[in-house]
Amino acid sequence: MSIFRHIFLWTILIFLHLANAKACNNNGCSQVRGFFIFGDSLVDNGNNNGMLTLARADYSPYGVDFSDGATGRFTNGRTFVDVLAQLLGFPNYIPPYVEARGRALLQGVNYASGASGIRDETGNNLGDHSSMNQQVSSFAKTVRQLRRYFNEDNDSLCNYLSKCIFYSGLGSNDYLNNYFMRDYYSTGDQYTPAAYAASLIHDYTKQLTDLYNLGARKVVVAGVGPIGCIPYQLARLDGNNSRCNEEINSAISLFNAGLRRVVDRFNGGRFPGARFVYLDSFQSSQDLIENARTYGFEVIDEGCCGVGKNNGQITCLPLQMPCNERGKYVFWDAFHPTEAANFILARKAYGSKTRSHAYPMNIQQLASL
Repeated sequence: MSIFRHIFLWTILIFLHLANAKACNNNGCSQVRGFFIFGDSLVDNGNNNGMLTLARADYSPYGVDFSDGATGRFTNGRTFVDVLAQLLGFPNYIPPYVEARGRALLQGVNYASGASGIRDETGNNLGDHSSMNQQVSSFAKTVRQLRRYFNEDNDSLCNYLSKCIFYSGLGSNDYLNNYFMRDYYSTGDQYTPAAYAASLIHDYTKQLTDLYNLGARKVVVAGVGPIGCIPYQLARLDGNNSRCNEEINSAISLFNAGLRRVVDRFNGGRFPGARFVYLDSFQSSQDLIENARTYGFEVIDEGCCGVGKNNGQITCLPLQMPCNERGKYVFWDAFHPTEAANFILARKAYGSKTRSHAYPMNIQQLASL
């Protein structure tokens, strides 16, 4: 990343952070009481570090641009939710579930786990992980722990949770490490793309309902991005000049359409107090790629760190030397965005003025409710 681009990005973030901090000081807190995160490797910040799994990022050069080094984040610096936490005015990053203790739980917890999905078996090809069902169970344990800080008063606890933001981003691995991995999983033979999307939506709706029943009211759900366009998929196109695997993108579009309808159902009155937001990760990412130079990117089809075609055949290896100008790359490795891309995507989700990125409102508006 050039020094000028680096200064520019930090100036924007500091400006937004100071604006948030001013409001936070007036209220004696951040914009929301807490921030609870569910998801996969796109937002995992260390929960997989102690697991027997190939889905780990607690080694260099992961974290090369992060203040604490290789913490388990699957990128060179901050993740999407790290940037979002800063924009929401939190003084610290949200801790991973494996490290969260005591009163730190009140700021929020990150339950995300690399390789995880909506379905329990998703990601088993890579080893251990915490599926969405397990993440919801972990949150239920957290709720029980939180009661002590509200003198066992359920009304006070519910009031606190209603003023927190919940983020959930699942589904990518249910396609990459399940449906389209037909040598390992049978779902690709058992379901048509439409039937599989419907099955995922059915299971995910139950999981989100469980979060609601545990006290979640302000909930952000992210759609699946254009994973047919990541370096890993581009490396598998066998010389095809196509920029993306459109079979995969077509399948996940069915899931995304269903997820947006789920958001409408939660907001439709059957769930009192629910305020759900759908992030169109597909549209936001496509905009970033199609207008890459506008955002300062020069490389949109290769990982900054990796092995083989498009640096996407094998992901970033321990102690491998990554590219030098990381701010010019959309992708850090075969699967995950760079910090620079995460910064832009998080700003879109937080303050977008168009419903094509955040529906029916942006995260800043959600936080103010």
